[in-house]
Amino acid sequence: MSANDTGSGNAVGGGGGGNRSAGNYDHDAASQHAGDGSDALSSNGSLYKLVGKISFPSCRLVLSVLAFLGFFVVYCLRVNLSVAIVAMVNTSYTRHLEVQAAVNASKDASDEMCEVEKHNETHEIKDTGFYNWDSSQQGIILAAFFYGYITTQIPGGILAQRFGGKFLLLFGICWTSILTILTPVLVYAGGFAALVATRILEGIGEGVTYPAMHVMLSKWAPPLERSKMTTFVYAGAQVGTVVTMPVSGLLCEYVSWESVFYIFGAIGVAWSILWFFLVFDSPQTHPRISAAERSYIETAQGPQNQEKGSLKVPWLEIAKCVPIYAVAVAHFTNNWGYYTLLTCLPQYLKHILNFDIKKNGVVSGIPYLVLWGIMVLTGFLADWMRKKNFLSTTNVRKLFNAVGFLGPAACLIATGYVNCNAPLAVTLIVMSVGLTGISWGGWSVNHLDLAPPYAGTLMGITNAIATIPGFVGPSVVGALTQNNQTRAAWRAVFYISAGVYLFGTIFYAIFGSGERQKWSVEIKKIDPDGHEAEHTPLDGSKSAAEVNIKLVKVGDDSKHDVNTILPNAAHDTNVV
Repeated sequence: MSANDTGSGNAVGGGGGGNRSAGNYDHDAASQHAGDGSDALSSNGSLYKLVGKISFPSCRLVLSVLAFLGFFVVYCLRVNLSVAIVAMVNTSYTRHLEVQAAVNASKDASDEMCEVEKHNETHEIKDTGFYNWDSSQQGIILAAFFYGYITTQIPGGILAQRFGGKFLLLFGICWTSILTILTPVLVYAGGFAALVATRILEGIGEGVTYPAMHVMLSKWAPPLERSKMTTFVYAGAQVGTVVTMPVSGLLCEYVSWESVFYIFGAIGVAWSILWFFLVFDSPQTHPRISAAERSYIETAQGPQNQEKGSLKVPWLEIAKCVPIYAVAVAHFTNNWGYYTLLTCLPQYLKHILNFDIKKNGVVSGIPYLVLWGIMVLTGFLADWMRKKNFLSTTNVRKLFNAVGFLGPAACLIATGYVNCNAPLAVTLIVMSVGLTGISWGGWSVNHLDLAPPYAGTLMGITNAIATIPGFVGPSVVGALTQNNQTRAAWRAVFYISAGVYLFGTIFYAIFGSGERQKWSVEIKKIDPDGHEAEHTPLDGSKSAAEVNIKLVKVGDDSKHDVNTILPNAAHDTNVV
């Protein structure tokens, strides 16, 4: 079959369930892809006709909703301790250390602590827990998760690309859920050391979640749905935080701190069952996907390798790729501010603004509700701007990154100077956390822009680097506030975070890119006899129009070659 015959021929892919035709294959849409596919998606009407034939709910929708719920669970399991530890710790003991330290340093406590903190003795007695852990020890406990989390980032990306993301994500969440259920028993048995060890093991499990999900998004998300699918899925983390903070506070107040771990662990196990039965690694392996939806995804993405274990990671090219360093710096920047507040905000609200455990949990969740809403809207706005060609992909990513970093930096600096004005302090913190959601339309999708086939590995690399703030941030807060829970100490915390935001903004603005890198364009060749040949990247010195790609219909014993002529790689395909 010649390229000119493809309009009436069989589609590239049938459904995973058998020998199904996926409708007419669109030559123009397929031939556009050596880059991100946005040109064909925005201009080719036949792709949108395919969308109209997809039944509701689509497999992409099912995947997105369950993945959203999965990251909801991920953050339920991650942040519940941030509230529970407030109820676990002997408040009278830690407060005594803080007051004594202030006296020894000859500080005027009235200048450094809000007055209500010093006189609400009923509140202090009510919230007293069992464990005598000072601020430094609490910082170690909250940071322990990330010591494990960093170790499985890169291995997680490699394993997901080789074996698929479904079961790796399932393992990560189910493993962490079981450990969460066991946490109270382990703490009773081993105290401080046991809790630190448990959190490290939980971090090891959750470390694979983001790389695994990025691999699945690279298979399922058409180019002009990347921003909204990515931000929607990962926004589940913010909803998890929104729910976990107040619910944990209420459980600690009216039930027990142990119930926090039992309930959220059980939710994680329930999610694991749904994920196992309803989700599949790619459109090619899904047994219930419609022919129209599969054809739409494959046509939009263009000819690329979809099979597990077939791509070798180009480590040298990745190491030489400056835009990847920009993504890593931006990812680090985002996580510094995010993790610092995520793990330590309940302590700030308790010790500086004097919120009780119930109010603490509710207020701690509000910033992440705002963040969730902004993240979802940001994804749609970023894709809309790209579709309408208002800005290039590179400029969209840089714009969203800059606004999402500089806004929070300004709010954090202002927070340090509001003294004991609790409503204003909370408002600024809400704005600081919420505005970071805008940056998710920048760096978080950028792995898929630069190198879709290696998105899982790239996410593993940048998330490993971005995990460092997870244990360094709380440790810095612990060091600055140990026996010194004062406004001046927290002002220093906010200044450090603002400085990191500023650096990340500048670095990404200079070195960031939204263009697909030429070394990431892998062509799966099939020789005239139907045998698979080697994977050959498009050579930047050679016109892509010279490359002859043969697509094979899936789900049929007979092979139908479609000779597709790609446009010039240097101009039409956004390959750099």
